[in-house]
Amino acid sequence: MWIKNLIVYRLPAHWALEAEDFEQKLAKQPLQPCGGFQMESRGWTCPFEEGQYLYNQNRHWLLALGMEQKLLPASIIRQEALDRADKIGKTQAHPVGRKQMRDIREEVANEFMPRALARRRITHCWIDGINRWLVVEAAGDPKAEEFMENLRRAEESFLVPRLETERSPASAMAEWLLKGDAPLGFTIDQDLELRAADASKATVRYARHSLDGKEIRDHISTGKTVVRLGLTWNDKISFVLTEQYHIKRVTFLDILRRESDSQVQDEKEQFEIDFALMTGELALMLADLVKALGGEKVRA
Repeated sequence: MWIKNLIVYRLPAHWALEAEDFEQKLAKQPLQPCGGFQMESRGWTCPFEEGQYLYNQNRHWLLALGMEQKLLPASIIRQEALDRADKIGKTQAHPVGRKQMRDIREEVANEFMPRALARRRITHCWIDGINRWLVVEAAGDPKAEEFMENLRRAEESFLVPRLETERSPASAMAEWLLKGDAPLGFTIDQDLELRAADASKATVRYARHSLDGKEIRDHISTGKTVVRLGLTWNDKISFVLTEQYHIKRVTFLDILRRESDSQVQDEKEQFEIDFALMTGELALMLADLVKALGGEKVRA
């Protein structure tokens, strides 16, 4: 199990929660299938072994929030409602009015809902109780906040802030590009997005392109903000860092994959090895990234 997109939160220094107690709380809010007239359902599910709502490996936890959502396309409801409205209009000798049309659409939706197919989505979270990281696997803020809202329902102590550093990612990334180098084992890759600060929001993107050219420095010198930048840490993990502290497109490079694939006996052992390698390396990478961004911001 390898996390691909990271939204990072910070556990407080005094944070303490026992795995057994926490798992019992998760088990009280399991994911349930959508009922006949229910469009979506959320709840906790087992991240690895059935019956185990919290995977715990040396104070590194993995949990999973499930969401089941019925697929009921608006276009199908609209077409069926229009067909019925046409028949009703002919019967009653005058066109269907706005309120009547709303009633017809509601009637169609209620009829179709019990027969709608359901799609299930899982959002994972890694909690590092040693280094105090809480990482939601999400590509953007809405999905991460949805997860945190459900997490706080299960356990109130998860009123935790997002990671903040003394330097903004945008200013640090701009400096690294101007210097042509990044600190603490990070190297600059070949993906970049810059955006103008004025109302035009003019955007320049580079993909699989050398970023040491003069035109890059010119864009930064004229005031364009570095929105995202591809980086590699210690030749082990490549990713894209954004101005909003999102860590996207995380790829664990061959050196970790080779370690993971060696001498594996079964699926459980493979999962344990993968999880240990992933969490160990990500914890170190996050610590170095915070240092590279000037250290963690002191909160009032």
